[in-house]
Amino acid sequence: MDGFNDFIEMITGFIWADWVLYVVLGVGVLFTLWSGFSQYRALTHGVAVTRGKYDDPDDPGAISHFQALSAALSATVGLGNIAGVAIAIAIGGPGAVFWMWVVGILGMAIKTTEVAQSMLFRDTSDPNNPHGGPMFVVREGMKAWGLGWLGTIIGGIFCVTLLISAVTGGNMFQSWSVGGITEEVLQVEPWVSGLILAIVVAMVILGGIKRIGSVAGVLVPFMCLLYVITALVVLVMHIGELPAVFGMIFSSAFGASEAGGAFVGGAVGTAFLWGMKRALFSSECGQGSSPIAHSAAQTKEPISESVVAGLEPFIDTLVVCTLTALMILSTGALTRGTDDGEGADARFAQAPLVSHDADAGWILGTPTAFRDADSDPTSMAGRTELPERSEDSLRIDGAWRDGDRVFMVVTGGESVAEETGSNRAVFNGIVHLPEDPEAESYIRWKPIASDDGSVGIYASMIGSDTMPTAIPNVYEEYVGATLTAHAINRDLPGFGNWLILIAAWLFAISTMISWSYYGEQGVVYLFGTTLVPFYKIIYCLLIVVATLPLVKTAREIGNLSDLGTGIMLWANIPIMLLFGAYAMTKYHDYMRRLRNGELEPGAKKDGDAN
Repeated sequence: MDGFNDFIEMITGFIWADWVLYVVLGVGVLFTLWSGFSQYRALTHGVAVTRGKYDDPDDPGAISHFQALSAALSATVGLGNIAGVAIAIAIGGPGAVFWMWVVGILGMAIKTTEVAQSMLFRDTSDPNNPHGGPMFVVREGMKAWGLGWLGTIIGGIFCVTLLISAVTGGNMFQSWSVGGITEEVLQVEPWVSGLILAIVVAMVILGGIKRIGSVAGVLVPFMCLLYVITALVVLVMHIGELPAVFGMIFSSAFGASEAGGAFVGGAVGTAFLWGMKRALFSSECGQGSSPIAHSAAQTKEPISESVVAGLEPFIDTLVVCTLTALMILSTGALTRGTDDGEGADARFAQAPLVSHDADAGWILGTPTAFRDADSDPTSMAGRTELPERSEDSLRIDGAWRDGDRVFMVVTGGESVAEETGSNRAVFNGIVHLPEDPEAESYIRWKPIASDDGSVGIYASMIGSDTMPTAIPNVYEEYVGATLTAHAINRDLPGFGNWLILIAAWLFAISTMISWSYYGEQGVVYLFGTTLVPFYKIIYCLLIVVATLPLVKTAREIGNLSDLGTGIMLWANIPIMLLFGAYAMTKYHDYMRRLRNGELEPGAKKDGDAN
């Protein structure tokens, strides 16, 4: 798996180059100005449309405006809001939150535009089962230019990227996160969670978009309300820290995040990169996914549904993601308390963990020693005594459990890591509690160097002449959703685990059922309906695969989800720009008629304008 993960990281490094993020921001600015700040219309007219003020039961479509918004939100408001935000802050620091906000605001215009295009070009030949999405936009749009064959090919390319994103970020990321938090709370093997998820998702997706819309219409409001109320309770308890937290977010957005405690630091570029990527993953702005759900809405006015769609990034990023971020930062979960490892510095240095190479500098971990230790359970190579849990840690997280992941912070003299902007790195280990009560519990530390002697991603000591030193503290590692749960536990011990467990299951199920429909529409476009049952079987099997011990770290699953998000952006943004003028013309015509009162209930409506 190491080779596979390196390959995926190489690809995502290319498709998520800095200039790609600048392009997305530029597209957001373009359509914000071109639409005359459609964000305002989404928050006013969009709310009225969602409430059903302009509904007509005779309009073509399968689901209501509210159900369409719920179906789209069920794909966006999910574990990206819990686990994704936590990953962004843990790696990029507080400044990542600022860039999430930027994406959220500009994303409202992007979402309005891409949904407008899909609604204008959707296929309503079957009024009760309409089809839409960027693949239909480019096919039908270019057909009008006499280039239907080219549009069909481009639409096919988009569908390939859609399927990759559906099975990675829309499926495997969700299942992996649920497996992790369930294991943390209930000590249940992740594959068990994966199997249950697969069965539940299969029962819903067999009913098609109408069942998905009905389930989402119940799940989304309930899970959002539950999560928001809990977050507000926690934030009220830390109301005094919020001004400092906001100050930290803004200062870290344009400068390196200061290291402290369990946080090793974050460079300004890292905050920008991870904030953008996580917000785009969570809100799906520019991906072209949610237009597929909105295209099923019941309406004769294509633009009305696009205005509703503008509410998505606001709810997802500016409300739910922000609440998660503020909880993590205001409770101190990012730096968090430690379990005192008094003497750990000395034990760390005595263990055969550090070697020096003239070219690479200090390498934390001697591969040969660890390989020998793994084959000899009695070997003490790479071990240190397990420290007793502090009083706070016992109150918040309980006693140590076998298999708990921990880490120690290491400083490397004058060296500065490009990603963290500091001279600190983490050294990971796993807690071992022997079955023999008389035997000593210990931590087995993982080498950073690989078997071929190359240095891993955490080795920020490269080029340093100063021997790396361990700071004598041991931190429990919280990955993704477990960090958010820890933040809640700090004020409401035990409650955070249960809340995040329930929310994670609801969020994951809602996201996976919506993304299964997105992928299904890609299959229909490429192959017709014949292969849809086979696709659904593969989709459900991958839910289980993601919970097997193949993907273990936040970085690995983050790379997997970034792959899907990134390639969809590459496919959809050109389509948006190609037909942007047409969408904006129809948008402004709709707004003109709205201002003139032509769209009020009972007024005569125009037909589908394609």
